[in-house]
Amino acid sequence: MSAFLSDPGNLDANPAPDAGPEANSETPPEHPAALSHALPDHAITDRERYSRQVLFAGIGEAGQHLLGRAHVVIVGVGATGAATASLLARAGVGHLTLIDRDFVEPSNLQRQMLFDEADAHLALPKAEAARRHLARINSSVQVTAHVADLVPRNAAQFLAADLVLDCTDNYETRYLINDLCVRDGRPWIYAAAVGAYAATMNILPRPASQTISGPAEKDATACSQAAPVVEPTACLACIFPSAPSGNLETCDTAGILSMAVNLAASIQTTEALKFLTHQPHLMRRSLVSFDLWTPNPQGTLFRSEISTGAPRPGCEVCDQRNFRALSGEQRPHITLCGRNSVQIHQHQHSIDLGELKTRLDRLGEVRDARANGLLLRFSYGAYTLTVFPDGRALVQGTTDVGLARSLYARFLGS
Repeated sequence: MSAFLSDPGNLDANPAPDAGPEANSETPPEHPAALSHALPDHAITDRERYSRQVLFAGIGEAGQHLLGRAHVVIVGVGATGAATASLLARAGVGHLTLIDRDFVEPSNLQRQMLFDEADAHLALPKAEAARRHLARINSSVQVTAHVADLVPRNAAQFLAADLVLDCTDNYETRYLINDLCVRDGRPWIYAAAVGAYAATMNILPRPASQTISGPAEKDATACSQAAPVVEPTACLACIFPSAPSGNLETCDTAGILSMAVNLAASIQTTEALKFLTHQPHLMRRSLVSFDLWTPNPQGTLFRSEISTGAPRPGCEVCDQRNFRALSGEQRPHITLCGRNSVQIHQHQHSIDLGELKTRLDRLGEVRDARANGLLLRFSYGAYTLTVFPDGRALVQGTTDVGLARSLYARFLGS
């Protein structure tokens, strides 16, 4: 349990008693690494910061101004999401919203570019750790962090932006993003990386038939109203009517190279900049993938490209407008990529982490119960449970959903 051995005084800070189920404003103090990154005496000007990017003809002064007014949501701040968030912050995208349910672990440091050893020792939630690092990269960018699971009930609120970037590790969340974005006519970009493989796909839905009237969505779409209208592409369900099945490679079974992650993030970010600077006609209309390790028989880089130039007739989502993922149908428990663990979805009630820690401290069989204001972690036998204020829990040490549910019920109630 090395993640909780440093600076235990910070870790025992509890959230405010009235914190809601997804409260994320109460955060532990900045870790010591932050103290060595003091801001300079004078602010860095946009002209200094973006001088080389503005020289690029595809961006220019006008494009840089559009980037500064844009709002992008990044779903998942692991390997791809961390790289993408860093690239967008450095490019000057004005507002980034980060959504991630997980926390930083030592095994993340090999490929998740925004995190350091201090984040792993403190087991900081990835969204919050990323927010802190991005503030030191570009203090003029507004970063909103949600330590939460993206689910049907919060998707419309969390994904209200000009553009949504998928940096997740599971198709359940991707189908939810696809449903919401197709329904609302909001562009999004799929990205994936495993082993030495990287893939991305742009999804440009038909414009929403109804006017978006919510104040948050009005603000989010105000700067994109002048963007050129382009013909819609295929959506995710056009290409994958159902999630791939069979013996699929994952980070657990195939590992992952940081270079594949960075390639996927770079392509995804490039396509994002085209859209945000009102040049969607330059965006690729294909699902493209690369294998960086094994060349094809001709000895050249292996590359595959599938056209996504038009929606598939009869598609359940973009043609029939049947949004099953958004309605929450058959939402499963998730076995997470990269470790032997199960996530338990329980959002019926909030959990007082301080009160739970007090109860656990009285149980002799529970070890190392530590809280840091954003999560509580403890061990029981060979299993480690990480509990969040909204009722979610990660059960490490098993992929047996039944066992994970029984452990959850034992310590948190059914």
